[in-house]
Amino acid sequence: MDLLQPTFLILYFGILSLMAVIGVHRYMMLYLYHKHRHNDPQPKRVFPTEELPRVTIQLPVFNELFVVDRLIDTVCLMDYPKHLLDIQVLDDSTDETTERCRRKVEEYRSKGFDIHLLHREDRTGFKAGALKEGILSARGEFVAMFDADFVPPTDFLQKSIHYFSDPKVGLVQSRWGHLNRDYNLLTEIQSILLDGHLVIEQVARNRSGRFFNFNGTGGIWRLSTIEEAGGWQGDTLTEDLDLSFRAQLKDWQFIFLKDLVSPAELPIDFNSYKTQQHRWAKGYVQTCRKLLPDILRSKYPLHVKAEAALQLTMHWAYMLMVILMLLMLPAVTLKIYKSSTWITSLLIDLPLCLATTTSVFSFYLWSQRESLDNWAAKIKYLPFTISIGIAMCLSNTKAVLEAVFGHETPFVRTPKYGVESKEETIEAKSKYSPLKNVLPIIELSFAIYLALAIYAAIITHRWLSLPFLTLFQFGFMWVGVNSLRDQFRRRRSIPEPIGLEEQPVQVA
Repeated sequence: MDLLQPTFLILYFGILSLMAVIGVHRYMMLYLYHKHRHNDPQPKRVFPTEELPRVTIQLPVFNELFVVDRLIDTVCLMDYPKHLLDIQVLDDSTDETTERCRRKVEEYRSKGFDIHLLHREDRTGFKAGALKEGILSARGEFVAMFDADFVPPTDFLQKSIHYFSDPKVGLVQSRWGHLNRDYNLLTEIQSILLDGHLVIEQVARNRSGRFFNFNGTGGIWRLSTIEEAGGWQGDTLTEDLDLSFRAQLKDWQFIFLKDLVSPAELPIDFNSYKTQQHRWAKGYVQTCRKLLPDILRSKYPLHVKAEAALQLTMHWAYMLMVILMLLMLPAVTLKIYKSSTWITSLLIDLPLCLATTTSVFSFYLWSQRESLDNWAAKIKYLPFTISIGIAMCLSNTKAVLEAVFGHETPFVRTPKYGVESKEETIEAKSKYSPLKNVLPIIELSFAIYLALAIYAAIITHRWLSLPFLTLFQFGFMWVGVNSLRDQFRRRRSIPEPIGLEEQPVQVA
């Protein structure tokens, strides 16, 4: 025990120190946001109507039965000269989505729209492959992209295209909005997590001259930027992040428009959310392995390269969280000073609190304050945001390890149901339900383990640790139980329009 105690302390406080770096980084993002929040970007000039450029709009689709009609309808309502729009529905579907796309395309072609369906039987490169193939026939000088769950505003092009009057600008990115934010507790939490990235981080990075990434949708590219950066490449699961950094390494400038909001649908069940987060985490690590050496060797200032490196390595923190959770039980039973459990609490529990909660709370609270009029009403969701953020570490650690060891997996889409109101349910739209897996059992095992840590904290009078242990235990319990519930949810089917045959497809 005399040997194990110092070894444990070195490991425990070493992980806390690394977690503290992440906390300091969040505070730095808040500082940069506050410093630059009023420096709104302005276009170099406004194109006269007769000089408006031709724009290709790409709509990548894969088995999007419940949302593709809404997407095509919305894009065709764009406030932009019809003769300057080139709309591509890039369909890789293996179900009746293709027929639905074909009908919509024919409907709008009859109304004079230049819209085409490009269907692939071979999903080589997944989304990146579809975008790459679409560019081969794109007739626009600029390329806008919207995923199937997006509902872009009608003035999207009018508010974004003029920034390309500066020939150095290669991308304009809008901020994501949330169509179904108040659907359930999970969507409320996702909204807060995304707002932290989109409201604080993207603004702070862009306006302080640091690299930021295209979010994969809700943005518009200069076609020559894509080509000069090497085009879309399908060797990572985050083709958007990959192309973003390659383009910025080529000195192209990006613009982030905080006040141009493109609403989208959030996953409403845990397994869909974990599918999305797993893909993002794995893709970030893959992109890190691919591009970090080039970034570190680039000509950019140290602070730019350091921030880019932090962006690409941030998901490694999930592995640290898993180890930290495993150390919770020995942490609460360890006594550095046998005469005073309060001293022990101050040395171990307080650092844990500061490293894992205060920076998170401040960061996401500020994002709500900057994006919502009723931001105070969202404060009650912040403890759950921290709790779920911790509980996602198991799924995302799996993704990180897969990327590290080169385990290849396909691009797995996040199921979208077209559900916006609380009155709608996904039981009726279960053809896109994720496959079952054992991860919820492991999450519940962690919940039981942390329950033992809570019990140990009570009997050893480690009162300062109880709020945080309870928060973490609740997160694993909630994620595990809801994931199992989603997996075994009673499945019902909905009537399809006449002529469309039901073909159950599992996607994850």
